[in-house]
Amino acid sequence: MKTAIVGGGAAGFFLAITLKELCPKMHVCILERQRRVLAKVEITGGGRCNCTNTFQSGLDLQHIYPRGHRLLKGWLRAFSHEDAIRWFESRGVPLVAQEDGCIFPEAQDSHAIINLFLRECHKLGVEIRTGTDALDASRVDLTQYDHVCICTGGLHGQVLHTLQQWGVRLTNPVPSLFTFHITDPALQQLMGTVVEDAVCSLPGTKFKAQGPLLITHWGMSGPAILKLSSRGARLLAENQYHATLAVNWVGGRTAEEVAAHLQETFSRQTARLIDNVRPYDLQNRLWDYLLDKVGLRGRRCGEAGRKQLNRLAELLTHDQYTIQGRWHHKEEFVTCGGVELSAIDRKTLRYTAPLNVPITNLYFAGEVLDVDGITGGYNLQAAWTTATLVARGICNS
Repeated sequence: MKTAIVGGGAAGFFLAITLKELCPKMHVCILERQRRVLAKVEITGGGRCNCTNTFQSGLDLQHIYPRGHRLLKGWLRAFSHEDAIRWFESRGVPLVAQEDGCIFPEAQDSHAIINLFLRECHKLGVEIRTGTDALDASRVDLTQYDHVCICTGGLHGQVLHTLQQWGVRLTNPVPSLFTFHITDPALQQLMGTVVEDAVCSLPGTKFKAQGPLLITHWGMSGPAILKLSSRGARLLAENQYHATLAVNWVGGRTAEEVAAHLQETFSRQTARLIDNVRPYDLQNRLWDYLLDKVGLRGRRCGEAGRKQLNRLAELLTHDQYTIQGRWHHKEEFVTCGGVELSAIDRKTLRYTAPLNVPITNLYFAGEVLDVDGITGGYNLQAAWTTATLVARGICNS
């Protein structure tokens, strides 16, 4: 029996190793179009490889996986983050968890994961062929394999074109996990400023995200923005990445709470410059920027009237900006969309709808499915989980 795995990335390697361990007699071949395998794994998580998460954020699964959460609930019971941690550590890669739940190799280097994958494949006898375009029928005849697994990552380019030709049912792919381009010269002067607990939202929608926010020379980035871009990916695409962004700079507090806090603080130090008060430990540059917006910079606390305090409280809790495009986050290349989940077997991830090609046992794993998560190791966990299900499905077929 022979299995072809198209794509030498996270899902492809995890699938190959798991399948070979479950079915030692299976001939398993990874077919990678590029000359290098695991290129995306190498740079993910800033080169440290955020390989999973503790899932202890308190977020409901639908907020972690905007697409695919219903099926993932069951899939994660079959192969969870705890299973993934045991998998890596039992093979000689100890992991460590950060306070935010992100889990990395103890070595803080993605090559710990890459070297493990390559070592395990060599030990198990997995064939790895690079520079091989398996989706070009003139170069590779996939019908010679008993099982074909597509693990190519996000839908784009030739992968999208080929799957469309095959008649695979797809949900239109659009980018996810990107940063926002905001052309506000005064804001851009704050480049490098980090707010540890901001709440970002798209007014008039249900989309909201909380976490660290980074101001950059092109606009806004950081986990809060990346999460919001993931949750609102399709809506933002439909609007050509033009939308209004609302920012709560003070961790989700209400305008009423903030106004009361400002009133109490200012009344106790009426002679002090407002510039030096800095409520909620806001950074100096950001506080000065916000004071400029309401005309209070350089004024003393006792000079601020109730209307001005209310305006400042509203600004702190519902500041608004115009998104004028998206910028790629260099460490993330996730897409929203992919193979329709209704067209695959829920237990094995085998494609069940009709095809235009004579491939009888076609499977999908990883990002090529219409499954994607927010930043924080969740997308790699989905890769490990779906790859495991496919390997078990093939071995039991």
